Amino acid sequence: MKDKLKNEMKTMPKIDLHCHLDGSMTLKSVEQILKRKVEPEELEAGNCCQNLAEYLDRFLLPLQCVQTEKGLRLAAKEFLLDVAKENMKYVEVRFAPLSSVHDRLDCRQVVEAVLEGLKEAETQCGVSWNVIACAMRHHPQEDSLAMMKACREYLGEGLCAVDLAGDEASYPMEGFRELFAQAKRLGFPFTIHAGECGRVENVLEAVEGGASRIGHGIALKGHPKAQKLCADKRIGIEMCPTSNLQTRAAEREGYPIREFMDAGLLVTLNTDNRTVSGTSMTQEMDFVVQEYGVTAEELGQFFRNAVEVSFANDEIKHRLCGLKLFR
Repeated sequence: MKDKLKNEMKTMPKIDLHCHLDGSMTLKSVEQILKRKVEPEELEAGNCCQNLAEYLDRFLLPLQCVQTEKGLRLAAKEFLLDVAKENMKYVEVRFAPLSSVHDRLDCRQVVEAVLEGLKEAETQCGVSWNVIACAMRHHPQEDSLAMMKACREYLGEGLCAVDLAGDEASYPMEGFRELFAQAKRLGFPFTIHAGECGRVENVLEAVEGGASRIGHGIALKGHPKAQKLCADKRIGIEMCPTSNLQTRAAEREGYPIREFMDAGLLVTLNTDNRTVSGTSMTQEMDFVVQEYGVTAEELGQFFRNAVEVSFANDEIKHRLCGLKLFR
């Protein structure tokens, strides 16, 4: 039965709502941009990280690749073509525009280059997509607000939301209340990386501030009242098992995916960083089946949850609802 399920997992339609472009660049695109041979070990985190901050160090090399319009277009195009290989039907890919902005490249040029690369790939592979623009915790907030204002013209035109990412332990959520109040005034829906570093208060702050989804949310573990709040508000919980174990957000034996499912949370299954974490959606599915007894029906429920909490428009949601998302 498990072999049959494993074969089904390879071909079933998939949705990924939490996937970083820089952490998911293909080896092929990195080598093309850097014009040198790159060993996989240069990009992959493996199991050697002690915390999220160490994990984030693995992004230094891919970030070198997205400092030109050509690099951004190629990275985005190859990313979408790569996810198409495992029958991805919809993906929300996120990236931090300010990490590519410099004196020869402004925010609009950065965003447009990514959108162009994705559009070009979509004509070849048919995968639907949207982009989430990340504010980084270590960037000055006035710069992040300026980024959001520059991105506003692309909302609904390939860009669907904003996010807050980066070193959560050093920059807790309460320091970003006003930034995301401004995001709300600009009309952005948003997801927030929160609870990746063991602090449930960051999750509660994000929900109170208007986040409709939480990236990771591991700190909800053992907090039934906070779980009920998120369940009652229909907050999407973007779980990324491989990444969460690599960053030490959770231990393998205590990973709370089953706890969250039993609490009625809208759990979605995601890759986070396909290349840095050395994973794919098929691998994430196989992992939770083998380790946590997730069933075929429950895998399907993850993807049905993803349709509900996605930032996709009604046309895309209607199309996704017509897919056979497992049982």
